[in-house]
Amino acid sequence: MHAEDLRLAGTLLGMADGARATSAVPPTSEADEPQGPRASVTRDGVTFTLLGTAHVSTASADEVASEVASGAYDSVAVELDRARHDALVDPDRWAKLDLFQVLKQGKMGMVAVSLALGAFQQRLADQLGVQPGAELRAAVDGAAAHGLPLLLIDRDLGVTLRRVSASVPWWQRPALILGVVASVLSREEIGADEIEQLKRGDVLESTFAEFAERDQSLYAPLISERDVFMVGQLERQVLSLPEGERPKRVLVVVGAGHLAGMARELAGKGEGGPGAASRAVPELERTPPPHPLRRALPWLLVAAILVGFYLGFRREPDLGLRLLLEWMLINGGLAGLGTIVALAHPLTIIGTTLAAPFTSLNPLVGAGFVAAGLELWLRKPSVGDFQRLRSDVTRARGWWSNRAARAFLVFVLATLGSVLGTYVGGFRIVDGLLR
Repeated sequence: MHAEDLRLAGTLLGMADGARATSAVPPTSEADEPQGPRASVTRDGVTFTLLGTAHVSTASADEVASEVASGAYDSVAVELDRARHDALVDPDRWAKLDLFQVLKQGKMGMVAVSLALGAFQQRLADQLGVQPGAELRAAVDGAAAHGLPLLLIDRDLGVTLRRVSASVPWWQRPALILGVVASVLSREEIGADEIEQLKRGDVLESTFAEFAERDQSLYAPLISERDVFMVGQLERQVLSLPEGERPKRVLVVVGAGHLAGMARELAGKGEGGPGAASRAVPELERTPPPHPLRRALPWLLVAAILVGFYLGFRREPDLGLRLLLEWMLINGGLAGLGTIVALAHPLTIIGTTLAAPFTSLNPLVGAGFVAAGLELWLRKPSVGDFQRLRSDVTRARGWWSNRAARAFLVFVLATLGSVLGTYVGGFRIVDGLLR
C-alpha cells in the first residue's frame, strides 16, 4: 500500500493556496515600509542583525543585496538547508534527476512534493513578476561575490515536513490528499490580501497557513521549532568558535515570521535560557518514529484479509473464491483506474491492475512502485522532459504531456487507487462473511 509519501504530499500541498504568515511586525505594505523588519542582538561579543524578509518581494531581494554589499558584516546566515541551497545554485538539477534511483530510494513522493510546491511558487512568479526566494538567492550570491562566509541554518526540509506530517490527525489526511490535486491544477489568481500576507512571511509558512494559525500541533514543527533550530545553528556555527575566530557582525536573512521568535531565543529569553537552542538541535533533527500501532496497522490489515479468505474457503469454497475474485477486481481495478487517469502506457495499466491485489498484501512493496517502474521502463523520459519538468508542472496539461512528470502522477494515482481498493475490498470481505 505504501501511502506514507502520499500522506506527506497531501500534508504539504493541501494547504498550498493558504496565505498567512506569522509576522514579527504589524502588517504594512512595501510602499509604507521601504525597509524590512529587523532586530539586533549582541551576545558573547557577536552582533547578530536579523533581517526579516519576504519571499515574494522585489524590495526584500534588493535590500538583502544592499545589506550584504554594505561592508557592515563579516558573515551571512540564510534560512536554507544544504539541499535547498544546492537546488538554488544549480538551476539544472531537474535535468540531472535519475528517476529510477528516486524510485528505488522510495523518494517519489518527496520529489513530487518539491515539484508541486515549485508549481505553486511559479504561479506566484507568473502573477507577481517576482521569483519566490529571490532574497535568499541575493544573500547567497552576495556572500560569494564579497568573499563572506555563508552559514546555512535552516532544518532539512524533509525532516520538517515529516514532523509536520506526524502532527496531522489521521482524520484530516483525506482532505489534505484531495488538496494535492486542487493545488496543482488550480489556475486561480492569488488575491491581493493573500499576496500582502505572503510578502511578510516565507513559502513554507504560507503553504501551511490555513491550518497552522489555528492548530498548535502544526505551528510548533513548522514555525517555533525552526526558530529554535536556526538559533541553535547560529550558536553552533558562530558562538561555539574560539573567541578570536568568531565573526563579529553576522547578517541573518530569514522570513519575517521568524524574526520575533529568533530574536527572543538568541537573546537567551526562550525556554531554557542561553545555549538551550544548540542543545535542542539533535532532538529537533530527529524524525518522529511512527506510532507502534501505525507501524503494525498494514500488517494487521493484511492478516485480517488473509483470515477473511481462510474463513470464506473454510465455510464454503465458492464463497472463498468469490471473496478472492472480488478482492482482485476491486483492488486491481481501482489501482488500474488511477493509472488510466494518469494516461499511463497500456502495459502499465495492465501490469498495475494485475499486481495491485498482491502488492496490497505485502506492505513492503506498493502498487505505485510497480506502476511508476513500469511506466519509466516503457516510456523513458527524454533529456528534454527533464529540462522542461519545472515549467511543465505549472500547467495541468504538463503533468500528462511530460513523461517525467507523468511518472510521478502514475505513482500517486496508482497508490491512491490501491489504498482505496484495499479498504473497499476489505469491507466487501467482511460483508460477505457476515451474510
